[in-house]
Amino acid sequence: MVEIALRINGSEHRLDIQPHVSLLDALRDHLGLTGTKKGCDQGACGACTVLSDGERINSCLALAVQYAGREITTIEGVDHPLQRAFVRADGLQCGYCTPGQICSAIGMLDEHKNGMPSAVTDELPGAELSDEEVRERMSGNLCRCGAYNGIVSAIREVAE
Repeated sequence: MVEIALRINGSEHRLDIQPHVSLLDALRDHLGLTGTKKGCDQGACGACTVLSDGERINSCLALAVQYAGREITTIEGVDHPLQRAFVRADGLQCGYCTPGQICSAIGMLDEHKNGMPSAVTDELPGAELSDEEVRERMSGNLCRCGAYNGIVSAIREVAE
């Protein structure tokens, strides 16, 4: 067992956990923060996306001990216009992927604003956040219900 201090949604939490426990399992099983979802548990679906110091990460691939001392934001700690935009644009159906989609979109909007390129971007800064650009940047987050058009619309609404 290892004792770690995690700063999550602005509050510090001390945990005694095994060093191999993922950040996802620490959030869900040890802290009861079940908004972050376990989908594939392999980093392929994005359902477990959270923000670490503002950057999006797949919490299923991260060891909790690696994130001691960093600010972790889960969907429970998010208050962002994207949440309301997702509702307005029908960017969700069953809702399972929505927490990861929203956390990923928040990180993605910051990446774009800060000039981080993508496979679609020809030039930065100032590149338009087109549908194609949003789809590329959000490609790590899957939606089994197929709400992609609403997700893209919600992100573009907030970006504008």
